[in-house]
Amino acid sequence: MTSTFAMLPLLWAKDAVRALNSPDKAIEVQVKLNPLAYSVSMQGRPVLLSSALGLELKDQPAIGEWKLLHEERHSVDRTWTPVWGKDSKIRDRYTETCLQLEEKKGLHRRMDLIVRAYPDGIALRYALPKQPGLEHFVVTKELTSFRFPSDANIWAATMEKYHHSFEHEYVKQHLSQIPAGAHIYLPALAQVESKIYASVMEADLTDWAGMYLTPKGAMNLSADLSPRLDGDGLVKADAPHQTPWRVIMLGQKPGDLIESNLIENLNPPSKITDTSWIKPGMMAWDHWWSGGVKMDNETNRRYISFASEMGFPYQLIDWQWYGEFNRPEANITRPAPQIDMPGLIRFAAERHVREWIWIHSGDVTRVKNEGKLDEAFATYEKWGIAGVKIDFMDSNDQGIVNWYEDIVSLAAKHHLMVDFHGAFEPTGLRVTWPNLLTREGVMGNEYNKFSTRVTPLHKLTLPFTRMLAGPMDYTPGGFLNRSPSEWKQTTPTEVMGSRAQELALFVVYWSPLTCVTDDPEHYKDQPGLEFLRVVPTIWDETKVLDGEVGEHIIIARRSGMKWFIGGMTGDKSYDYRLSLSFLPKGEYVAHLFTDPKDTSASYEKIERLTQHVTSSSSLALNMRLAGGVAIYLEPAK
Repeated sequence: MTSTFAMLPLLWAKDAVRALNSPDKAIEVQVKLNPLAYSVSMQGRPVLLSSALGLELKDQPAIGEWKLLHEERHSVDRTWTPVWGKDSKIRDRYTETCLQLEEKKGLHRRMDLIVRAYPDGIALRYALPKQPGLEHFVVTKELTSFRFPSDANIWAATMEKYHHSFEHEYVKQHLSQIPAGAHIYLPALAQVESKIYASVMEADLTDWAGMYLTPKGAMNLSADLSPRLDGDGLVKADAPHQTPWRVIMLGQKPGDLIESNLIENLNPPSKITDTSWIKPGMMAWDHWWSGGVKMDNETNRRYISFASEMGFPYQLIDWQWYGEFNRPEANITRPAPQIDMPGLIRFAAERHVREWIWIHSGDVTRVKNEGKLDEAFATYEKWGIAGVKIDFMDSNDQGIVNWYEDIVSLAAKHHLMVDFHGAFEPTGLRVTWPNLLTREGVMGNEYNKFSTRVTPLHKLTLPFTRMLAGPMDYTPGGFLNRSPSEWKQTTPTEVMGSRAQELALFVVYWSPLTCVTDDPEHYKDQPGLEFLRVVPTIWDETKVLDGEVGEHIIIARRSGMKWFIGGMTGDKSYDYRLSLSFLPKGEYVAHLFTDPKDTSASYEKIERLTQHVTSSSSLALNMRLAGGVAIYLEPAK
């Protein structure tokens, strides 16, 4: 790691501008003092015009003019190893300035503005030092805004309320089309120009309210913090305190953003010293998704046996295992009468499978408030439970944000991994607490059961929007594959898209804990099942080879010496010549699972092909409408 530091004591003229460039000089951030604002450019082209900065505090007058007390700059270039990720080595390279500001008049309040410029984006945050009159504060408004230079295309999930499941389409529209008062949840992707893509996100969300965006004037989006449930402002905190990072991830192509590790780089390192017990992997899921709930021993044994046959390390015992949930009388350590939990855990262990269990967040909160959650998690650890899936938080207010960290830290104490459902988008908490493997916050495969919304367009938009924030528990693996015109809402549940596309989801979509969604009966003797036996859930390297938002994508991911490739198309067929130049020297065996050449063939059909290739080879990929391709390459023996 290399770092350089410089302390620059100076006073700015009223309208002076300070510029910060990324290490590769591609991105520039300019900060103006009065009024406090920033702008961003990439390759000399504007990304954001002068955009407001600042906070408003309860029972405090508005901030007047600022003066600069000190400016401290430094640069960092280091490589670090995450516990798990989409890359096993991450380069953290940026320049940073910390502007220590003080009001010129009045209360002489102080605030630091910290700005970073990376090769793949920028980030900024505020820090309030401890000072007379600001030992405690309540934020009533965050002024941070994002003013684009034109009526850009934006892919945004908009809601009319703050509390919801964070499961929605990311609709393509112009900035001017977003209705006044809409709450846009993150990430929000904008195409500023033909070769400038920008995603607005947040990172290191700690003891603060989650951020939405809302329209504020022409081409301008403003921070829109989730209000506290007690009605007292947006954020309550004690100084010293800093805000989350406000992030603009940047790339010339939409696929550049998928390759970025900017969110990981903006979060504190792991607080877990011994991470050897944290083991990502595939998980069988009881058949709530593709049938009715049958919470009994026989059903769970059937799914445990399937996990064992597939080589999956986990099986999930979902809701109703402790009977009625989200009730005062619910007991999260007492299985329902029909469930033999010790017997199921023993049955699983004999087959080299471990159990995850589902809990309603309301029951977790009640037990936590009673001071008994530590005891409950200790019970799970004693049982031998691998992890907990906690559901229905449906908010990102400050209280819930803090609740998340309380839960994952307590879970870590008892060697429990965590999967949050009904959850807001990831902000990098997984870096600090790597036992948090995944979360939902995505309109996933389960929506095929009760809606028409999981369309090819939606599936081809997710990698460029929601997935930019981090792992998403989409629950892939529906094997009742149908063309969009043939698909119908029925039980058992069908999915729109070809079998090859469904296999590709395991490469394109990223979730270290990948919950395989369908009933074992639907997998029996089915083509493509062998791909699910070999595909990993964490990666050493990720490359986006091709992609357009909502249209098509081809991703290559490496695990050890093997490469896995997933390709997907949306509402149109797509042909692509895949160069294998990214392969190391030597001969590889390529195993291909493709759409049939006969376009009238059933969407459950695939063609299986094996051939020897090298880095000088190329493969012709022909994907039909809502189609795909899945490939894995291994060194030839």
